[in-house]
Amino acid sequence: MSYSSVRSDLAHHPAGPDGGLIGPEDPPPFTIYNAEGAAPILLVCDHASRTIPHRLNQLGLEPWALERHIAYDIGGAAVTKGLADRLGASAVLAGYSRLLIDCNRQPGDPHSILEVSDGIPIPGNRDLTSGQQEARAEAFHWPYHHAIDHVFARLRREGPEPVLFSIHSFTPTLAGEDRNWDISVLWNRDPRMAVPLIEYLRQRDGLQVGDNEPYSGKELAYTINLHAGAGGLANCAVEIRQDHCDSPEEVDRCADLLAEALERVMAHGNLHRVEMF
Repeated sequence: MSYSSVRSDLAHHPAGPDGGLIGPEDPPPFTIYNAEGAAPILLVCDHASRTIPHRLNQLGLEPWALERHIAYDIGGAAVTKGLADRLGASAVLAGYSRLLIDCNRQPGDPHSILEVSDGIPIPGNRDLTSGQQEARAEAFHWPYHHAIDHVFARLRREGPEPVLFSIHSFTPTLAGEDRNWDISVLWNRDPRMAVPLIEYLRQRDGLQVGDNEPYSGKELAYTINLHAGAGGLANCAVEIRQDHCDSPEEVDRCADLLAEALERVMAHGNLHRVEMF
């Protein structure tokens, strides 16, 4: 899948189902990084970007708000690309801010388009009609997920069965509560990838490793469930505390750590096959 066909549709149908939200001066709704990567793993980053299309005027927010975690996962895109380089893997990264619509939630979920995030009102999200919300999904959500399907299908055709790994970051504090994990692994039903990854990371001295913290993959795992879990393919997500991936040096350390860990985990024979849980 290339974005050229999507762009062409927008140019010819500016009043189409996405409402023409993405203009010719705006970036695409997804990036496929290292598109020919051969490693049997697909990396995804749901909250890679803080971009808002010009037409939506920053959702009425001041520029400083779009630099905060409410807009994107700080360091997530850089770690994803660094990990893709180290593993020889393909990656799909969402192209727009989660404030427009959260790509890790089902469209229609009341939390997928927030009117207030971490105490900050989002003027451009107030009183959206059902049609306006659907247009957000058509413009930003579904193209990203279709790209994941496209790349994952290529990897499956080439074999062996690939795994899906999702990269996120989290804030050191939330609502006055400290979050002391350095890194955490999120997973739902399938333990094949998550459990050995947790075990390996916990062998590293001084590393505080969470298991379904500060969020639980048993409660929120839309992307990995949709593209891998539902089809019996191994999957999990990682949450990195953002102060560990907010500089080039920290990004390199995270990418090195995860590359070493995933190479070991992916050597397990039971990972590259379909198995339902």
